[in-house]
Amino acid sequence: MASDIELPVPAVLIWKEDQLSILDQTRLPHETVYRQAQTPEVVWQAIKDLAVRGAPAIGIAAAYGLCLGARGLDKKSSADALSALREVADYLNSARPTAVNLAWALNRLMAVAQKHCQSGQSELPGSLYQRLCDEAIAVHQEDIALCRLIGTHGERLISEGAGVLTHCNAGALATGGIGTATAAMYEAQRQGRQFTVYADETRPLLQGGRLTAWELSRAGIDVRLLCDNMAASVMAAGKIDVVIVGTDRVAANGDVANKIGTLGVAILANYYGIPFYVACPYSTFDMQTPSGAEIEIEQRGAEEVLAIGGHRFAADVEVCNPAFDVTPSALVSGFITEQGIIYPPFEESLSQWDTDNGAGD
Repeated sequence: MASDIELPVPAVLIWKEDQLSILDQTRLPHETVYRQAQTPEVVWQAIKDLAVRGAPAIGIAAAYGLCLGARGLDKKSSADALSALREVADYLNSARPTAVNLAWALNRLMAVAQKHCQSGQSELPGSLYQRLCDEAIAVHQEDIALCRLIGTHGERLISEGAGVLTHCNAGALATGGIGTATAAMYEAQRQGRQFTVYADETRPLLQGGRLTAWELSRAGIDVRLLCDNMAASVMAAGKIDVVIVGTDRVAANGDVANKIGTLGVAILANYYGIPFYVACPYSTFDMQTPSGAEIEIEQRGAEEVLAIGGHRFAADVEVCNPAFDVTPSALVSGFITEQGIIYPPFEESLSQWDTDNGAGD
């Protein structure tokens, strides 16, 4: 495992004294403000608003949100407690449809709740709530460790003097740890390598400009911000050696759902012969979804496209605003995971990886 790397940004999620503090990423980089959550409704809204975003981070947030909804349920019968908890889980899961970590984390906690209630221990005051809290904390701590391992396996893709292009934010602000795509960058930096990261601004919400560029610059990494339509130009100029992005869901065949614009970057990388890697933990692989065609793509409001920073600039027209796109597996060079790098053919390698609980190189 890679040695500890200090986070370059404030903690995304803080669980303390039965309350969840959520870093409001809609206010970054100019303000550091936390939303205080004592109910599942506040957590749901924070996920919906993108105050907390990034597949691993929203999974962790939802896990803590389920804990908040479990308070007082030990006074109910096992059946009633499980029924009430399932309602809370379904509600939290409805916040955003594309990132699989949301449902994954909630299902993990619900399995703990079901096992606890079926064991006949639900009569112990506070015990169901405490077990859920323990599991949510375990999900959070596990993600920290997984990010470090992703960095350990991915750093070798970044050579001395390399140009690395990334899209959106798959960094410490999107996870419980040092990020997924950025983990390789932080580990390469720790080993003393000099390289340049080109960060796409990521319209319409500018996560690359507001978050990734801010995060990497705070870490002392040489980062250059690009408008999204400049990626082709820097590739054509020979400035990009590797593309590393994150993902919100990977289908069983290796198709990748990630922030809108990722597909275009992958097509460009393929045209210019640049390796295109996707970094993610095991919880982002959805082996129950055969291909990207079955992944539900979140559609968001028109105002995100018509305005920047709350200021209207566009004509008053209809808007198409899918939050994600699907990159076909044929454009993916490999998946950087906590177990190693998984290479094509993905239907075979991912099936084996799933069966063996991780079998990279």
